[in-house]
Amino acid sequence: MAPGSPGRNWTMNELKLNEQKLNKYFDHTLLKPEATPDQIDALCREAIEGAFYSVCVNSCYVPRVSKALSGSDVKTCAVVGFPLGACSTETKVFETKYVCREGAHEVDMVLNVGMLRAKEYDFVGNDISGVVKAAHDAGSKVKVILETCLLSNDEIVKACELSREAGADFVKTSTGFNSGGATVEDVKLMKETVGDALKVKASGGIRDLKTVIAMIQAGADRIGASAGVKIMEEAKQEGIATGRER
Repeated sequence: MAPGSPGRNWTMNELKLNEQKLNKYFDHTLLKPEATPDQIDALCREAIEGAFYSVCVNSCYVPRVSKALSGSDVKTCAVVGFPLGACSTETKVFETKYVCREGAHEVDMVLNVGMLRAKEYDFVGNDISGVVKAAHDAGSKVKVILETCLLSNDEIVKACELSREAGADFVKTSTGFNSGGATVEDVKLMKETVGDALKVKASGGIRDLKTVIAMIQAGADRIGASAGVKIMEEAKQEGIATGRER
């Protein structure tokens, strides 16, 4: 039985999640509407110290984050159409062009859930494609936030298929602003659907090391969390080397 297979709990060492591995899963995230500039600055400092993959913020903070992360290996990630995904495609494309121009390496766009549930697949596909084109033209990647807690399994599969057809780079579970976050079952289903064509980001309600490992076992390639510092401290307490231990 290979690590990542269901049926038992794999340890960090068995998953080879040590040194520069575990911390590079994290998009260090702060998307609360009450987030202040000082808190965003602190988020960037934590991300640099922890050697996380990226800092994920609302679009208004992208210029600030890009400047704060300049000279580090930490990337800038911005959410688009957040948190409802119900704005026009033109609005999402405009926001995407803005954040990419201001330094975003990755764009996490919210899928239009209502249109998907209504089976307006052309609309949903074009919505994703518009953002993908704008981001890819700027050299940035796109994650499509499905908001899985609002979808049936069949709808999750369809959303993954539309994201793949539109040329997205990732599918992502949740905004964290709705009735539920990432689940192991949803991550497994998403990974089974996209295979190696797209990557999977688990986000929403991920607050401890046990949950992170479960998401990675299920097929997550990236973790969106505000608790990355706490989780890495938990890993350190278990004797696992982190990016801060060179």
